[in-house]
Amino acid sequence: MAQEIELKLELTPEAAETLLASGALAAGPKRLELRTPYFDTPDGHLAKAGFSLRIRDAGGVRTQTVKAAGTATAGLFARPEWERTVEDDRPVLDDATPLPALLGARLHDIVPIFEIRVERLVWDVPWEEALVEVVLDRGHVVAGERSAPVCEIELELKEGTPAALFSLARHLDGIVPLHVGVVNKAERGQRLLGPVIRSFKSGEVALSPEMSAADAFRAIAGSYLRQYRLNEAAIDRAHPEAVHQARVALRRLRSAFSIFAPMLEDDFFAGLREETRWLANALGEARDLDVLLSGGTVEPELRGRLEQACDEAYGRALAAVSSARARALMLDLSRWLALGGWLSRPEGGVLRDEPVRGFAGAALDRFRRRVKKGGRGLENLTDEARHVLRKDAKKLRYAAEFFASLFADKRGKRRGRRFIEALSALQDKLGALNDIAMSQRVLGEGETAVPDFDSDKADLLEEAAEAHDVFRDARPFWR
Repeated sequence: MAQEIELKLELTPEAAETLLASGALAAGPKRLELRTPYFDTPDGHLAKAGFSLRIRDAGGVRTQTVKAAGTATAGLFARPEWERTVEDDRPVLDDATPLPALLGARLHDIVPIFEIRVERLVWDVPWEEALVEVVLDRGHVVAGERSAPVCEIELELKEGTPAALFSLARHLDGIVPLHVGVVNKAERGQRLLGPVIRSFKSGEVALSPEMSAADAFRAIAGSYLRQYRLNEAAIDRAHPEAVHQARVALRRLRSAFSIFAPMLEDDFFAGLREETRWLANALGEARDLDVLLSGGTVEPELRGRLEQACDEAYGRALAAVSSARARALMLDLSRWLALGGWLSRPEGGVLRDEPVRGFAGAALDRFRRRVKKGGRGLENLTDEARHVLRKDAKKLRYAAEFFASLFADKRGKRRGRRFIEALSALQDKLGALNDIAMSQRVLGEGETAVPDFDSDKADLLEEAAEAHDVFRDARPFWR
């Protein structure tokens, strides 16, 4: 079994042509025409278990590869793989791979499910005392009558340290725009087998009590970097959920920064937090206007003005996410998660190595106290103070969701469900109050009269105070 370490980057076909013409990579790359069928059971059992099976035909030489999910940190993949040569397009499924043990009787149900056809250019590039294989793939993935384009660069480490992959990526991004890749070819093919996906919600981050706090943070942060990148590529004025989910991913990432902050301080942490906040704010105006337009409080004569403002906000959001600043942030975050100084700082060593269950309990206690204290006298708080409370409640809910799998016994599940339900109800009321404050602010900038929200606000304040009382009575699930 080999261990593959590679950094995946996405680019447009036009950018690929520009890169080839730039001379940044040596002349005379190795050129291959690749045809690669992928295999699975009809119900996708391999993909669900985190494995892929392919046979790559490169000029008549066929190589079968089984890959496990391994670990991935927003573009940097370290995955176990099993390779062997085969005679034709029929997989050899013996005990040299984990597939017989994984599939059992389903082993005989393996069939081709999609195929990838690409032109591959390969360079061996010496870079900063390392040797990096640079691969440019251009082509399509095909499943039945459906297809999707493929245009990506893979930087695979042959010798040296992974830092060289990120350094070379930054160098190439200075020539053409490159985006951190979070989708492998197998996933591209799997997507063609189902309905078109317009936005991507976060999946559950599975933590185990055996994890250290550092391992848990990397799993959580990597998951939300992936969610952000998936939605960033899908942002479209006609489908507002993608910008919402991209913003959710960044908010959850920033919440993870806050929760794990005591062990993360290094020379780059503050800058990364600030840049992540900038990117989340760049999406905020478009999302706020989407919410306002989807509600029933906008008078018809205002809708045209707000629709135009929303179009302009989407233009600014798309400019931000495609900017060199945002691309650099994604590369810097990926590098920091994998190789950052926080992983070796002596000051954070005790917390880093602490079992995540103990770390989680202390963090949840800390944020619970903050929400309890911040909600005292809720009906008399200013809009700004309620907004701070709303953000603290959101961080606590994210923390509860991050760590719920660590307290999954019968009592923990029951308490956890009730705790998160109470917290979500409080958030909903605070969110509705925030929407009113935002509507008054946005509509108040125009010349048209602002609707009277006072009656709705008074009712919501009472309901929010009651929701806070219920939250205070909810028993912590981590004790």
